[in-house]
Amino acid sequence: MTVNAHASSTDDSLRPAVPMPVRRARWAVSLLFFLNGASFCAILPRYPELVESIGLSNTAFGLAVGIGPLGGLLAGLFSARLMARYGSARVSVLFQVIASTSHMAVYVSGSWLWLTCALLLAMAADAITDIAMNSHGMRVERRYRRSIMNSYHGWWSLGAVVGGLIGAACAQLEVPLWCQGVLGLIVFGALAVGSLRFMLPGHDSTERMPTAAPAASSAAEVPAAAPTGFRLAGMSLRALGLVTALGMVLVFAGSTEDAGNTWGALFMRGTFEATPFLAGMAFVALQGAQTIGRFTGDAVVDRLGDRATARLGGVIAATGMSIALVVPTPATALLGFAAAGWGVATLFPAAYRAADDLPGVPHGVGITVVGWFARLGFFVTPPVVGALADALTLRYALWMVPMYAVGILVFSGVLSTRNASEER
Repeated sequence: MTVNAHASSTDDSLRPAVPMPVRRARWAVSLLFFLNGASFCAILPRYPELVESIGLSNTAFGLAVGIGPLGGLLAGLFSARLMARYGSARVSVLFQVIASTSHMAVYVSGSWLWLTCALLLAMAADAITDIAMNSHGMRVERRYRRSIMNSYHGWWSLGAVVGGLIGAACAQLEVPLWCQGVLGLIVFGALAVGSLRFMLPGHDSTERMPTAAPAASSAAEVPAAAPTGFRLAGMSLRALGLVTALGMVLVFAGSTEDAGNTWGALFMRGTFEATPFLAGMAFVALQGAQTIGRFTGDAVVDRLGDRATARLGGVIAATGMSIALVVPTPATALLGFAAAGWGVATLFPAAYRAADDLPGVPHGVGITVVGWFARLGFFVTPPVVGALADALTLRYALWMVPMYAVGILVFSGVLSTRNASEER
């Protein structure tokens, strides 16, 4: 890792200086990623309280969490149209504020239906924000002319860790749920609005114009789609197949994240009778390791390429979680969740970058479709894990995580084998 970082810094010294407005735009997008992670993830350590206060079974809770992403599946389909009309910067900020508002409704849920509707609204807003801020992040990356997408997602993971720590601390201190929700809305909403002024001006396709310098493409080895023949959503069947494969990578990556997000605290409480704070550390372990993986991921991907990095991560995720489930202790559980988080750290940035750069795919459509598939994973897996947990135990239900890693190994073949130095 030290060698990769050194090589990256050496390459940086040979690149022209990045203009200050572009640097500010990078920090503005990074802030939005941070807020997006912190706002929702502050809720997760408090899921056990919500489950207990409403009186939900694992199946009912898993169904509520699983139905939530339906909002994202539906709303995500409109992301490309919204960005075309209003721009990715405005769309990402507006819907982040809407998401933080809907998170308030999650905190004060008093019934299964209320919780489900609140999660539906939150996931709908989050899906549009996610696609829009990734699209704007790609604009900035093209101005940098090198990989910076992993660092964006690193800021999301860092926000998730901070949010998880806030939620775990509030749970331990018995801070009322509504109070945490109000403070989150005020702080996260205000910062999101403040980030808008520093984002890039102009149309979202500006950096994709023929006069712009070509950006490193993780899908550049795919030949351009023929202009004739059957097309769906402006894509040829070949392009649609490639986008679908990229989406399946995120189905399994998202499902792996969900194991820690939705079930980590419940697993720690139910299996080890952990305190509220220790229970919240399962989520923090996953997101903490993912944060490290993402902040170091650009150097690793520049050296190994997206495909090799994804496959290495899949093996680590499967091995770590398997050890945690075969030898269940609080320590091995935290290590297992950490391995899962580190293993999938680079997959979202890799898939979004590849989808946005695919020849023959209209602007914004690739990211929208791949993001839609990611929501599909969050929709399908929570009810399945919840039902398995009630039928067996949560420990056995979490054996789904090593199975997700197998899916990553299968579909990661669509990612690029080239590193950044070969693409320049």
